[in-house]
Amino acid sequence: MNRKLIRYAAVAGASLLAIPLAACSETGADADSISVVFLAASSQNGYSQAVWEGVQERAAEIAEEQGITIDVKIQDGQFDATTQLSQLQNVDSGMQADGVVVVPNDGTALAAAFPLANSIPVATVLNPIGPDLSMMEPQVEGVVSTVASPPASGATLQAEAAAEYCADIDPCKIALLAGQLNTPLDNARVDAWNAVLEQHDNISVVTTLEGNYDRDQSLGTVSNLLQSHPDINGIISNADQQTLGAQIALENAGIDPSSVYLTGGGGTKEAVQAVLDGKWTNDFLNYPKSMGREALEQVINSVQGNEVTTVIDADSLGEFGPLVTRDDLEANPEFTGEWNG
Repeated sequence: MNRKLIRYAAVAGASLLAIPLAACSETGADADSISVVFLAASSQNGYSQAVWEGVQERAAEIAEEQGITIDVKIQDGQFDATTQLSQLQNVDSGMQADGVVVVPNDGTALAAAFPLANSIPVATVLNPIGPDLSMMEPQVEGVVSTVASPPASGATLQAEAAAEYCADIDPCKIALLAGQLNTPLDNARVDAWNAVLEQHDNISVVTTLEGNYDRDQSLGTVSNLLQSHPDINGIISNADQQTLGAQIALENAGIDPSSVYLTGGGGTKEAVQAVLDGKWTNDFLNYPKSMGREALEQVINSVQGNEVTTVIDADSLGEFGPLVTRDDLEANPEFTGEWNG
């Protein structure tokens, strides 16, 4: 066996898709060299960066433990489903990699790449690959592990907490702030929010907005919202970056964020602090770094012919939560969040 060695490389942008990736000299259970490609939803996105950190960490640990070379690379999906589909097809061509970890921009669209010509194992993070976003078991040949939870699970908890907040407010005006309204994943979250909120006659969903997982875009979007709805009672967001933008917009408008129902998703360090400070009502915790670690391990297991865990519930990776309040965080002071948004 070779001494432990791990290399990192970044390949960003669709214009670089044709650049060949290093191939393994040997595959299978006795391989001394394994190459894994990480397909980020967007390499500029904090969530994908946190998953990438987990991939690198676990690769380094396994390389050290086994005395092998693990070569991991990243490609930038640019928040574009077509770009990412082309990247996966390019990775598969010519046995240029032994495995893939991916954060899909569109898990439904990415299914078109399967079965891969060279049958390299793929682990998907955050959402499944296939037609059913609620089904975590691999739906297409080639996906060996899904590290995720159904998109409706967190959204439902957020909406149920909003309904409880609104119990004595009539009308209770709620705005929905989704990431990207052209993706099945975020549409599933919006549907889950509405499914809960529409059961309550006192709740009015005044609008559904797009934040694009970006603080500044969400700041502008919510600022515009507040011009027509300064009496908003709550904002439900699926991403902490968006919620931070909403918080700033509220403050700029002279509205105390703690006076409305404000929630996010992701478990960033900033979100944890905002909940502790009482500015946000709650936050839906994610553990993207841990998710990246788990996904990388399952790909290596598959390459080496070892047992693979086909489904890892992302909501089970933390010791508490997943929807946390100030009381929860004060009871767990050691937790500060896995990543910066």
